[in-house]
Amino acid sequence: MGGPRFEPVRAVRAYERVVEQIEEAVESGALTPGERLPSERELMVQFSVGRSTVREALRVLQARGLVRSRPGDPNGAEVLPFSPVVLKKSMTTLARVSELSLGELVQFRMVLDATAVLLAARLRTEEHLAEMAAAVDDMKAADAADAAAFGAADAAFHDAVARAGGNKLIQVCTDVVRAVMAGLVEDRLARAPDREALMRRGVAHHEDVIAALRAGDGPLAARLTRQSMYDYYAGHLPAEERAALRTLLE
Repeated sequence: MGGPRFEPVRAVRAYERVVEQIEEAVESGALTPGERLPSERELMVQFSVGRSTVREALRVLQARGLVRSRPGDPNGAEVLPFSPVVLKKSMTTLARVSELSLGELVQFRMVLDATAVLLAARLRTEEHLAEMAAAVDDMKAADAADAAAFGAADAAFHDAVARAGGNKLIQVCTDVVRAVMAGLVEDRLARAPDREALMRRGVAHHEDVIAALRAGDGPLAARLTRQSMYDYYAGHLPAEERAALRTLLE
């Protein structure tokens, strides 16, 4: 039989509607950071709900970093300014619980890291370059048996690059994706029969990127970054996902 296909509906609790309306007010600018919501009693009247519903909504809003709430505060909950920490929590949850494949994560990171080095090539300072070089020195000093130490130094390098680019949103996104994928990095190092060679290739790549950044050659740094990411992860992916990643190398 033809016609539209419908999906099952979900019952919505009253506190969720309260949360939605307050979120919409914050997103639209009707409520700005530093302002206060009405008191619990006034919210009960405006939403026509009980105290427990209001308090549950405020608990959810506080957990999301939108307000600071104290039960019984006569002044009402305070609307908070945006914080990258809130975005990081949301992205981490999305990356871990949604149906994202490893190929999608690698592809996203290739795009983010390449953009970060493009920005860093224009905006980096000598201090930023020194931070990157120090991280590479720590990678060189890491024992072949200590994958965690090598991974931490590698993360420090990418953190320095992201800071040099100066875009906080890119910093948060790369940090989240890298954290989700960190276990794979350590696992590959731990299992690799040519562990030292793999580590040396990682060091050489970072040194090449630093040289490109020092020369102000963002396109070269971006190509190096995408290629290195592909070389490192492609072997873990099925052929279809490898082909999708290769489009970023063209």
